[in-house]
Amino acid sequence: MASQCSSVDSRATLGGVGSINSTPISARIESYEGVEKKCISDVRRTFCLFVTFDLLFVTLLWIIELNVNGGIQEELKKEVLQYDYHKSFFDIFVLAAFRFMVLILAYAVCRLRHWWAIAITTAITSAFLIAKVIISKLLSQGAFGYLLPIISFILAWIETWFLDFKVLPQEANDENRYLTIQNIAERAPLVHPGPISDGQFYSPPDSVADSDEELDDKHDLEKPIV
Repeated sequence: MASQCSSVDSRATLGGVGSINSTPISARIESYEGVEKKCISDVRRTFCLFVTFDLLFVTLLWIIELNVNGGIQEELKKEVLQYDYHKSFFDIFVLAAFRFMVLILAYAVCRLRHWWAIAITTAITSAFLIAKVIISKLLSQGAFGYLLPIISFILAWIETWFLDFKVLPQEANDENRYLTIQNIAERAPLVHPGPISDGQFYSPPDSVADSDEELDDKHDLEKPIV
């Protein structure tokens, strides 16, 4: 009876250990699967918000520049309809809109995991702004002649740094961690305690020696007393 109890206790212990070991692994796998099922990761969503901020901030500065120089309608006619590369700020706004469309399409819609898209936008932005500052006459138009090119240049390079050093490495680490935990879960034997049937608890049958002694006692009682 003691051996049976010890065997049952050992099975219960193994079942408890298996369930305890399997619970955190399964919980981690479910958490990573939930992350994978998301349309976009948290760090990538932050990057897309910063790209949107880039467009809105440059647009706001351009609108302020239009109001300062006279009026929005009159200045729009001069800078858009009568576009002059040497004096207009409209191309800087178009450059910000170009960065926004390419980066959102590449990293939010297509969820690209490579740096080539932002490398193209940053290279085009840098080359255009450097050429515009050297060739055009923006520096003679007051503070906005300095502010708009510098802000646009800095924001483009911040986006490049954030994607290359934050978004792509963190997503790669999360994916490697998920694959590692999944492999551990597949290799580790998960012991689940099964239901214990009533047949596992039984009493041993009577021994043959005991039955012979009982038969001898019965024969002694049946003998006549002399």
